[in-house]
Amino acid sequence: MTRKRRMFDIEMPDEPAAGPAAGTFPAGKGDAQPEPARDQRRGPMATAISETAESSRERARLEAEIRAENDALAQEHVRLKRAGLITDLIALDAIDTQKLIRDRKPGADYELAELVASIREIGLSNPIRVEPAGEGRYELIQGWRRLSAYRALLEETGDAEAWGRIPAGIAARGDELEQLYRRMVDENLVRKDISFAEMAQLALHYAMDPMTEENDPEKAVAILFKSAGYQKRSYIRSFIRLVEGLGETLLYAAEVPRALGLALSSKLDEVPGLAAAIRAELKDWDTRSIKDELDVLRRFVGQGADEVLAPETPAAKPAPLPAGKARTTFQIQRPQGSAKCTAANGRLEIRLARDFSALDRRRLEAAVRQMLDNLE
Repeated sequence: MTRKRRMFDIEMPDEPAAGPAAGTFPAGKGDAQPEPARDQRRGPMATAISETAESSRERARLEAEIRAENDALAQEHVRLKRAGLITDLIALDAIDTQKLIRDRKPGADYELAELVASIREIGLSNPIRVEPAGEGRYELIQGWRRLSAYRALLEETGDAEAWGRIPAGIAARGDELEQLYRRMVDENLVRKDISFAEMAQLALHYAMDPMTEENDPEKAVAILFKSAGYQKRSYIRSFIRLVEGLGETLLYAAEVPRALGLALSSKLDEVPGLAAAIRAELKDWDTRSIKDELDVLRRFVGQGADEVLAPETPAAKPAPLPAGKARTTFQIQRPQGSAKCTAANGRLEIRLARDFSALDRRRLEAAVRQMLDNLE
């Protein structure tokens, strides 16, 4: 007898399953287990190394960004510093003034009191300019009068907190000396009070400076005063002769008018011994006024009422005053500020931030006469 086979209907899925079917498990396994993650399959050491490498890459990227930003900031700082736009408060006693020979002859600056009064009331509107000189010191390259005003305020008040430091633009070192001189000249050319004698003196100083290449003062005029017109440069060259011959003798060279200076310069070339005659007349006459000195110069060039006919017969000078103390200074507090008084042999000077020329002449004369009478 033939045994019949039994057939079973098995339903197969239309598409293969993406993974093990639900409820299935590998042979020999009692329960279905999920496949472990990749990092779980790696050991703890491998995971730590991977994390460290990733952290190092991120740190290197951040450090590169910081270096690039620092480099950009450093370049910008150098640019601003070279332009003198980096400003700080610099101690007055840390500023030297030897690099540039100034265009102003040492002596009384009668307009400095006005600058001092302005700074005292409203502060310094334009910082000076310095460059580092090493060991915490700086060299002044612009702002001689502003620095002088701060030093005067410190001496007057003794307030180091207010006037012991001055705002200064710190320029990078490296500018050529000629450029520094040119900046100083161009800055001072806009001042109405700078005289031809002062400009001539600066040309002489520039030519004598061992650090400059030009030794001829007349050629130095062309270098320093490029911004000035041809005629003005010609006047400066004429005054060079005057400053060379009489610069150490004249107390008020800056007050010599242009016409008188040109005539005197020409006369010095024409008349041998004229400079020696003028020096002889002005010698030891320390109490002379501006008018006294200019009158002497005018007489020697024939512009005065009593013309000097020959340099061998100079006019007699006043008898010298008896010897006394070199100088006495003191200060008197007034509503306008501090009046600085200087008493010397044959001279009494009062400096105060006030326009005395605005007073009535008779009133001023009476006050001075009364003061002198009280001194007897």
